[in-house]
Amino acid sequence: MHDGELRVLDTDLATRLGFDRPRDIRKLIKRYEAELGKMGTCATVARVIRGNETEVYYLNKKQAIFITAKSETAEATEITIEIIEKFDAYERGEVVTPAVPTSFREALLLAADQQERIEAQDRELAIVTPKAAAHDYLAELPGDLGVRDAGRELKVGQQWVTDYIDGHGWSCVEGGKRKPAHYGLRHGYCRFVRKPYNHPYTGEEMVKEAFRLTGKGIARLAEIIAATKAKNDAKSGLRNLAKKAGMPPFAKKAEAVS
Repeated sequence: MHDGELRVLDTDLATRLGFDRPRDIRKLIKRYEAELGKMGTCATVARVIRGNETEVYYLNKKQAIFITAKSETAEATEITIEIIEKFDAYERGEVVTPAVPTSFREALLLAADQQERIEAQDRELAIVTPKAAAHDYLAELPGDLGVRDAGRELKVGQQWVTDYIDGHGWSCVEGGKRKPAHYGLRHGYCRFVRKPYNHPYTGEEMVKEAFRLTGKGIARLAEIIAATKAKNDAKSGLRNLAKKAGMPPFAKKAEAVS
């Protein structure tokens, strides 16, 4: 609640919209801050997270719907409907709002609860750390790529890409043709692209469907590759350390048993 008005926390909205890094929604909010100001006060709260001071946003109904539309994520339409339903339910008195603290003790308990939520978000971000490097690398790549081009750009080769997407339910091969599978379609990792072409003999305009990995799918593969590489590097480092620890530089060679 802010000045008696129900609000949505920016990172909560970002998580529901499928943002890989929920805090990135603040860049979108800052970009449209002037437009959001016309829809009501842009309520903000200063917080210190991991020693860094940051500003979080609490959006009203109109602002939340506006940012949801501007996010252009696959979940945007669904979340827009959910926002409307939630706010309408509150206005009908069907949703009980959190109590405003009336004592110092209640304020401390509320602050502790909020801190737990912040720490939970930080733990979630720590799990997806490889995503940052992956997204920076992929920022200049085309939105959709075939498996051969994806393997080349990701520097793992076409075979690795096909093995992974077939083995993890992103795609399947039917009649010698690769097709998006249910899991890949549901998560927006791959799709069919319809392309017109002229028949080589008749000249008639035809349409063919080509399998493509979406930008989201390529980003996900890059994250998996980055995480795998980090684990392999860590294991290699431990092995090297174990070898050094087990063999002192001036150790005597074992004497032969007579």
